[in-house]
Amino acid sequence: METAIYYLIIGIVILDFLFEGVLDYLNMKHFSPIIPNDLEGIYEPQKYKKSQDYLLANSKVSMISSTIMFLALIVVLLVNGFAWLDTISRTLSPNLYLRTIIFFGILGLASTILSLPFEIYSTFVVEEKFEFNKTTTKTFVIDKIKSLLLGLILGGGVLLFIQWAYIKGGHAFWIITILGIGLIMIFMAMFYTSLIVPLFNKLQPLEDGPLKTAIQTFADKTGFTIRDIYVMNGSKRSTKANAYFSGLGPKKKIILYDTLIDILESDEIVSVLAHEIGHYKKKHIYKGLGLSFLQLGIMLFLLWWTLGNPVFSLALGAKQGSFYLGLLAFGILYTPISFLLGIVMNIFSRKHEYQADNFAAQYKMGGNLIESLIKLSESSLSNLTPHPAYVFFNYSHPTLIQRRKAIKERLNQYEEE
Repeated sequence: METAIYYLIIGIVILDFLFEGVLDYLNMKHFSPIIPNDLEGIYEPQKYKKSQDYLLANSKVSMISSTIMFLALIVVLLVNGFAWLDTISRTLSPNLYLRTIIFFGILGLASTILSLPFEIYSTFVVEEKFEFNKTTTKTFVIDKIKSLLLGLILGGGVLLFIQWAYIKGGHAFWIITILGIGLIMIFMAMFYTSLIVPLFNKLQPLEDGPLKTAIQTFADKTGFTIRDIYVMNGSKRSTKANAYFSGLGPKKKIILYDTLIDILESDEIVSVLAHEIGHYKKKHIYKGLGLSFLQLGIMLFLLWWTLGNPVFSLALGAKQGSFYLGLLAFGILYTPISFLLGIVMNIFSRKHEYQADNFAAQYKMGGNLIESLIKLSESSLSNLTPHPAYVFFNYSHPTLIQRRKAIKERLNQYEEE
């Protein structure tokens, strides 16, 4: 049985890598030097070519990085490296919880070391070449240290909670765990901007002026209550722009990147926020949380069953079962299920994006939203011609061309009505 599971694990790792590789290859081959007809006269040819060069450069780095990570994982599996790490963890501590931290801590450190050269190259070579990078060496190092510490504290805390629930919870493990992780998810959704963001960026209240007035006027028109509007110094690291809402319940915070304010006009920024308000009005946030809880429940139920069978730890070469080896084996074996659930989540997400765009169009912001999407795509050199298969499996948002077409059709419909 252990041998069958061992080969199943290796098979899943190989098939997952090959499938993602095929998708990446199809996507790269789908790059076109010709501007799509829908964007002729809007997207400058020189800028379009630059986007293709940027995408190609990023794709090459990603493929090399994923290949090295894949080969490293295969080698570790073939030489029973996880069993060796299990022995080290047991030697270093007799405590069950501390052994889990040691085991995943070493794995996390090894993964960081392998991926770090590619992060450095991507940031200081690729992003620099295409005039996106604003990150200094000091900022990069500090960010990495903070991220590792946060990963240790938050990730380690969740790991220990799951292990505690498994040891103490018995048959109620998956129920206890879903409730605990659910509370953590809700807590992070409510307080992420207040607790985590300030560790990396500065938030300043948006100054009084035409933009703040326009945002507040539109929010009042839609019956949407805004608690605060902040500007974040995203330009500290990149010229790319973004905006998002934070918080749950009746009052929300709006976070605008300073780069967004530089790129878009006031009406265009309001249209982006109209789209986000559409998500709240259509209850997409809560629907997304519900789907996430459902997915989490399925995963934790299967995890409970897996952890109760030492054969999964033994399949990785260990001489006895352990929580962390069982969790690791489950993480790999769960990949096909996660893949299928991810497709479903992406389908719902793309549907929600269309609905949020429609909400903006209902409030006569559709034209401005189209302009903002074009400007943001152009400024970030987004892929305008992804392969349909790549979109289906990986995109949580429709493409620019798809969204533009849908918004135009909706605007025409409203004009006829």
